[in-house]
Amino acid sequence: MAIRILVGVKRAIDYAVKVQVKTDKSGVVTEGVKHSMNPFDEIAVEEAIRLKEKKVAQEVIALSCGPAQCQETLRTALALGADRAIHVEVTGKDYEMLQPLAISKLIAAVAKKENVDLVLLGKLAIDDDSNQTGQMVAGLLSWPQAVFASKVDIKDKTAEVMREIDGGSETLRVKLPAVITSDLRLNQPRFANLPSIQKAKKKPMAKMSPKDLGVDIKPHQEYLSYEEPPKRQGGGRVASVDELISKLKEKGLI
Repeated sequence: MAIRILVGVKRAIDYAVKVQVKTDKSGVVTEGVKHSMNPFDEIAVEEAIRLKEKKVAQEVIALSCGPAQCQETLRTALALGADRAIHVEVTGKDYEMLQPLAISKLIAAVAKKENVDLVLLGKLAIDDDSNQTGQMVAGLLSWPQAVFASKVDIKDKTAEVMREIDGGSETLRVKLPAVITSDLRLNQPRFANLPSIQKAKKKPMAKMSPKDLGVDIKPHQEYLSYEEPPKRQGGGRVASVDELISKLKEKGLI
């Protein structure tokens, strides 16, 4: 029997943009900055679409939590091949303070509501690098998890997941329903063609709020300050090993 998949897609600052900290150090500059789908979530969407193409999945649902601009990200997922989308709208200060635990609760609530068999997420988002959401969703649902997947095979309501570890790889076998997070080498995401982009405009997109899902998104942590990493100093050349040792001694490094 074909499964139903929920895929999380996050609207993040584009990977090619140089992130800047606000002058008051309260966060990073997002106004007028290019955003796109988090790359690891693109991989998760691609894997879900491939599972549907193999007739393993019967429906792929894309989910995003955030302001109205998240609908653009969801339309991208629909253009890539998702069947429908769900937008959990979170705006203003609530969005600025939205943390992984709150997002995990929202994803878990939607997974229950939609009665899905598999939650597919990127292993992390490139903006905050938290690497927490997939694990917490599994915990909240009491579902098995297989994170950092580099290969996924699903048969008879069982997922076999290969993941890279130090010195090699390991294979996990989990019963569905389950949570799987995608690693970089799981697949190469496709590009949406023009006909698919046009069709995506007609695909259904539901909108709801955390209140509709009965989820409290109040933050449990407070960010006090954001700091840019120290600027790297330029390097230099030395003519010999003796000169290198001399310079290292001058700096007190040896």
